Amino acid sequence: MANRGKPEDPEQLAKSIALRLLARREHSRVELATKLRQRRVDSRVIDPVLDEFEAEGWLSDERFADVYARQRFELGYGPLRIRSELQQRGIRFTPACINDVSEHRWRQQAIAVRRRRFGLTDLRDDWKEKGRQARFLSQRGFSGEQVEQALEVTGPEGDEAGLTDCPH
Repeated sequence: MANRGKPEDPEQLAKSIALRLLARREHSRVELATKLRQRRVDSRVIDPVLDEFEAEGWLSDERFADVYARQRFELGYGPLRIRSELQQRGIRFTPACINDVSEHRWRQQAIAVRRRRFGLTDLRDDWKEKGRQARFLSQRGFSGEQVEQALEVTGPEGDEAGLTDCPH
């Protein structure tokens, strides 16, 4: 029978919580440390437990960044937003799968996002709609140049440019 009256060893508690969280999805070290603190795990055991998990290969910021960036790319987000979200999660580098995407490919991604959301109508005479679509694409994390290029595309040309699969 379990020790119901005795508090669990703080290190074992931290390991147990961290393993359950990692079983659901990848986490960055910063995310995992934050979640352990939120669950009132003794702060003295968090870093040693996370160090052990990194040594075992169960926790990897590189793997997290790669998985996260690919998922966000596939959802139609641009490079600026992906990098910003990674930084918020404690990742201070850009994963190779994002660095390897060409500028042409980011443009294709912006066009595909615009097509799905608004269609590829000609916006030359509709400044209000052009501004609305530009704001949307900017919020999705595309650069000003990528947004500008995506807004210039109309009709069938955009159908060929809409590749959205993630590289690699």
